[in-house]
Amino acid sequence: MRQAAATLGVTEAAVSYNVGALRKEFDDRLFYRSEKGLVFTPGGLRLAQRSFELLGLQAQTRREVIEAGQGHRSLRIAATSLFAEYAAPGLIDFLSTAAGDLQVELVVHPLERFAELLSTHAVDVAIGPKSASTLSASIRETPFLRYELIAATTLDLADAKLEKQTWLLGPSAVEPAGVSQFILERVGVPETNQRIYPSHAAALEEVREGAGIALVPSFAVERGLASEALVRVDDARCRAPGCWTAFTPEADRTSPAAADLMRLIETPRAIRAMLEGSGTTVGHFRPSVHITLWS
Repeated sequence: MRQAAATLGVTEAAVSYNVGALRKEFDDRLFYRSEKGLVFTPGGLRLAQRSFELLGLQAQTRREVIEAGQGHRSLRIAATSLFAEYAAPGLIDFLSTAAGDLQVELVVHPLERFAELLSTHAVDVAIGPKSASTLSASIRETPFLRYELIAATTLDLADAKLEKQTWLLGPSAVEPAGVSQFILERVGVPETNQRIYPSHAAALEEVREGAGIALVPSFAVERGLASEALVRVDDARCRAPGCWTAFTPEADRTSPAAADLMRLIETPRAIRAMLEGSGTTVGHFRPSVHITLWS
């Protein structure tokens, strides 16, 4: 109670009064005190979960009203690392042309955070690989772009054992159940032969210097992001299909900017923009840094 009062800038008595009012309104105790802290009732847990969503919706509404008065809109997109580097630049360029009043903010997050980000309205749309299971009954999934992930190198790998080579990888390699992880497991590449870089562009730059093998979307090689010396690894185990999917809240909770994106994202012009876009360079893509400590 004391911490809640300090955060809200009110007295403890005010917090206690409002908690009591909620208990009376919902006819539910909401939580109990225990030796280890507060314990929710089922109804209290549901209210706590919905509160995050309500606060996010309040912030979204406030932002949309202010933006409407200023004559522009914002679209917040969360994307997994592979899409953010290779397809998002083309999509953002396309949106800036198709909707001149739209300002796009892109953040990189793993697939497992999408449900939280969407339910709290921290982002309007999330884009990543199609999930193995539905993230939430309140989240819609719209597959919009199929691609193929391939292995590429500048090395002469004739008669070489691929699992013994050094694989230079971007952050998508550590995404569970991702296409990169599928290829690495199928080839049998041990972790000692994997080098994970903060971006796929950085890994690809090392491969251009003849340091190993990279995993790259085939369309990125075709549009000239890779040097002419970069070639496919001719092994069926080193390629796998993927499908990028847009995740949005239910229709009545989708922001107008997100609705515009979903209306455009499957059009031939948008698909062409993503496939033929400029992509990123090592200096232009700076994802968040995640540190894992283990003993």
